[in-house]
Amino acid sequence: MMPTWLTAIFEILKFTIPALIMFWAVQSLFGKFLAGQHQLKQLDIQKNQQDATLPLRLQAYERLSLFCERISIPNLMLRLRTEEMQAGALRYAMLMAIQQEYEHNITQQVYVSSQLWEIISIAKNDTINLISGIAETIDPKASAKELSTALINALNERNDVPLNMALQAIKKEAGLLFG
Repeated sequence: MMPTWLTAIFEILKFTIPALIMFWAVQSLFGKFLAGQHQLKQLDIQKNQQDATLPLRLQAYERLSLFCERISIPNLMLRLRTEEMQAGALRYAMLMAIQQEYEHNITQQVYVSSQLWEIISIAKNDTINLISGIAETIDPKASAKELSTALINALNERNDVPLNMALQAIKKEAGLLFG
């Protein structure tokens, strides 16, 4: 026969060990449940953020597309050139219009990738350089029509127009939003 103190310990262990096993199992399951709930909450927050920023991102792509269209040389000439205008005045008006459009849309860089913004900046700078370069070869007092003709000829000789590449990059990145 066993001593009473050993029997008492055995009786205590008989209830304590299953209770400890049960406590560990419940704690483990509850921890997994809480982790899963936390993950679901994070996904919900992320989805809400995407839902909030999607319209802003789409608007940024639209505005940057419009920016590229508005600073294209043919569109600038249509908007700015008048019959009595001189080449120097047209050059100045075109460069000012590009700078104003850029400043108006500069905040859109927050909503697009840095690579896309760099492409758009390169396209803007290329347009400015083309206008300035061609205008340097023309007398500033000559007719604005002479500058326009020289710019259109220069555009027709180019195989790659950075503004067109920027528009393609905008379309491609905007398309990524929809899978």
